[in-house]
Amino acid sequence: MCRGLESLPITCLERAKELKALFASLLQKSDHSITGAGQTKKCDKLRLNIDEPLKWKESFDKLLSCQNGLCMFRAFLVSEFSEENIAFYLACEDYRATKPSKLATKAKKIYDEFIGSDAPREVNLDHVTKAIIKKNTENSTQSCFDLAQSKIYTLMEKDCYPRFLKSPTYLELSRKTRAS
Repeated sequence: MCRGLESLPITCLERAKELKALFASLLQKSDHSITGAGQTKKCDKLRLNIDEPLKWKESFDKLLSCQNGLCMFRAFLVSEFSEENIAFYLACEDYRATKPSKLATKAKKIYDEFIGSDAPREVNLDHVTKAIIKKNTENSTQSCFDLAQSKIYTLMEKDCYPRFLKSPTYLELSRKTRAS
């Protein structure tokens, strides 16, 4: 899974390249070893559905809900030097599932990594939103990052996602999917 890069033996970028190659090889073969609902047993680690790339275009939510789509999108953002957006979004998703006893520690970590003025992976948020989030993290609740996460989601949906759909990698995958 692409979400926790630190727990992966390979990086998301490497996985994206692997996915691209697997999709390409699946689409080139006339007899796909497909089982079930369009699934292949080509690789133990990856479950591929050859129609996935076309579904990613239906909506940003569908892209993010698909493990392979999320990984390809994250690799795209790395190539555009804006990977911090998806990393922040996913950190917020993880934060929401955190036990109440660990919220304060995790909130500080997220704030320091993505929102603070010296944050190493600072996301693009206006100063008003940053101030609200800073105040929210003082009394950490599972919803304290909701406003910032929503703004970053909208930024990705309106800006990054359309560029992803026009990227050479996505266009090549979708073209090959339609041709097969």
